[in-house]
Amino acid sequence: MNDQQDNPIREAITTAIHGNEVILFMKGTPEAPACGFSARTAGALRSLDVPFAAVDILPDPRIRQELSAYSQWPTIPQLFVGGELVGGCDIVLEMLETGELAELLGVDGAAEPLPAPAVSNGGTLQIENQH
Repeated sequence: MNDQQDNPIREAITTAIHGNEVILFMKGTPEAPACGFSARTAGALRSLDVPFAAVDILPDPRIRQELSAYSQWPTIPQLFVGGELVGGCDIVLEMLETGELAELLGVDGAAEPLPAPAVSNGGTLQIENQH
């Protein structure tokens, strides 16, 4: 058996990353971020009015441990687009400023942010979809 089959959290992370075009692993939720870095990263996505899924890594410390092992990236938040790690807060904000984030996401960089309700779809990871 491989590590993923033996590790339901790693499997859930992999499934979440590949099952959502844009997913943000963060501390807290987009509506109630638990750190400034997570708040700024979620805000960057919202400023482009892009739908994204979000996972709060705080309920279970194993999520953060497995996510960092999966991505080889030590800090939170972590943004994935198309199954690939984009980076953390500093990278996302720099990409927002230069227009690279809008280009990567295929959206107009001048879009206004719109508030969005969260929807939890349960399971091992609590994934919230932002519309």
